[in-house]
Amino acid sequence: MELSLSPLIYLAIFGAVILLINGIYLITFGKSIEHDSKLNRRLELMQKGQAKKDVMEQLRKERSVHSGSFSIPLYGLLQERARKGNIAFSAQTLLLLMVGLSAFSFVLLSFATETAPGIRTGIAAAFGFGGVFFWVSSKAKKRVSAIEEQLPEAIDLMVRSLRVGHPFGASLSIAADEVADPLGTELGLIADEIAYGRDAGEAIGEFGERVDLQDIRFLAVAVSIQQKSGGNLAEILDGLSKVVRSRFKLFRRVRAITAEAKWSGMFLSGFPIVAMLMIQAIKPDYYDNVKETPLYLPLAIVVCIFLVINVLYMRKMTDIKV
Repeated sequence: MELSLSPLIYLAIFGAVILLINGIYLITFGKSIEHDSKLNRRLELMQKGQAKKDVMEQLRKERSVHSGSFSIPLYGLLQERARKGNIAFSAQTLLLLMVGLSAFSFVLLSFATETAPGIRTGIAAAFGFGGVFFWVSSKAKKRVSAIEEQLPEAIDLMVRSLRVGHPFGASLSIAADEVADPLGTELGLIADEIAYGRDAGEAIGEFGERVDLQDIRFLAVAVSIQQKSGGNLAEILDGLSKVVRSRFKLFRRVRAITAEAKWSGMFLSGFPIVAMLMIQAIKPDYYDNVKETPLYLPLAIVVCIFLVINVLYMRKMTDIKV
């Protein structure tokens, strides 16, 4: 029995693409751009001697890289994910990276495999475009999840500051200094904008729209109503903190209940692909007798379409909004 190493080669090339993207990003912008240190990036920049105004302008410039809106499907979706992940690369740069990494994958596939040029081109494009999109999506998901988990603690810090007599802007700044990234830098930037005269509800609401988190929209609405109508903001935010914690607790409970269904869906979706790769590795000539038949390509396309529909349907069934 002759084993084929092609599936392992494909996985290795895709892994190399992901590592290369991350390496280029870190070399270009440095480790601090990752927003995952205990000392948030805003304080780190200020400790290096930069003025608060300069730090604010730098952070606002990084944040506005993906501020535009585009109707092109791939471009718009990529920009939305990059905005959530606060990726410093612009959408145009990410598209150029997709093209460059596709060429890089094609060169590696040419040296490591003997597939036909057309198939090699398609696989290389899938690795280049899919690798960048996967990397951006994973960054966005990680960052949004971290912000969602840090938010109740930040609101509690603001509540305690308000109760001892600090104004809202000062309490927001105190919370920003105590909370790690990614939320710490965002709150610090909002506090600086408020200090320079921007409306607090508008600044927080813009942040909520950028990361697409309902809890931050609730915070923006609470602050806006209190500014216009008055009231005890500490009590309002204390109630909001309890609501956010309850929603987060319910979300985790729902995620635990639907975990079995999600893993079943992942298994059912991935099993045909794994089986095909195993067949290709164990018996590379398994499909040789049917490759030349006229129905081979149409049926292969139909199978791929059904696999995509299966993945989307399984995801829709287990994606419960809280």
